[in-house]
Amino acid sequence: MLIGEVARRSGVSARMLRHYESLGLVRPSGRTGSGYREYSAEDIRRIFHIESLRSLGLSLREIGRALDDPGFTPSALVDDLIRQTHERIAAETELLTRLRRIDAADPAGWEGVLQVVALLQALGSKSADARQRAALSSVDEVPVPVEALVEAALSETEPNVAGALRWALARAGDGGPALLAEGLGSPVAAVRERAVQSLAEMPGDEATARLRDALAHPDVVVRGYAALALGTRGMADAIPTLIDMIVEGRNDTDAADALSVLASDTATADRIATGLVDRLAHDTTKAPARGRLAQALAGIPGTTAARALVKLSHDEDRAVALTAAYLIQLRDAR
Repeated sequence: MLIGEVARRSGVSARMLRHYESLGLVRPSGRTGSGYREYSAEDIRRIFHIESLRSLGLSLREIGRALDDPGFTPSALVDDLIRQTHERIAAETELLTRLRRIDAADPAGWEGVLQVVALLQALGSKSADARQRAALSSVDEVPVPVEALVEAALSETEPNVAGALRWALARAGDGGPALLAEGLGSPVAAVRERAVQSLAEMPGDEATARLRDALAHPDVVVRGYAALALGTRGMADAIPTLIDMIVEGRNDTDAADALSVLASDTATADRIATGLVDRLAHDTTKAPARGRLAQALAGIPGTTAARALVKLSHDEDRAVALTAAYLIQLRDAR
């Protein structure tokens, strides 16, 4: 079969067939009387093998090795192709994400595009100073899509940079709370903690709603940050979690402060005092926890807390009784 007929049947151009021949991939087994290349059935089968291997992403050099080396094992090459494909997909995905973020920033011209690119690169810099400057400049100088700020905030380990990113997120507009709430579902505890810390610093009803949902989170750290933030926002939903924190000794001082902020009206103050007293009376509450609960009562106004402290001043646990008596003196001196 002559080269034109082979090209028509195989779909491989005559020019490419000549290129294959120059590389030694295909060697027509015969010639016509006029000196034209003549391909046998075995030659054509080899051409189809070449095209099949090209469809997998193999280079022509790798194809030649695969077809001509009798000791060649395809598994190693296929594994390498899989790795290369994963790397290529990751690179393309990263490029797509960067392009989408540039588009979301809506730059007015090429100078704006370059500014956004520079800022996105700075957010991913190895230099903590560069990342911090990028976070701070993202608010006023170059608008950065909230997705980029959230990604940076959830991965940042340097405290000063993390604080700057949370500050920027709080001023970045819509979309942040929902993305941070997704971070609460991360299997990595540190990412969940960064997500709830960022939510805690975000203003608005949506952030508050996400924090209220976080009160039921299985991670005690997430619940704790959410309760502290909600306490400062005057949300009584946080009371049970704040009391749990005092009992367990997790940020108990901050939890007690949050309870005192919540106890701004008589009804809420009595509810908090009753919750503290109930935990004091619980059989499983250990002595250190009872002392912390007594101290928390000191910051709660109203008669319910006052009566509870008087009763505690006669507690059989001498440390608790002395603490309660001292707290009563402080309250009376106010």
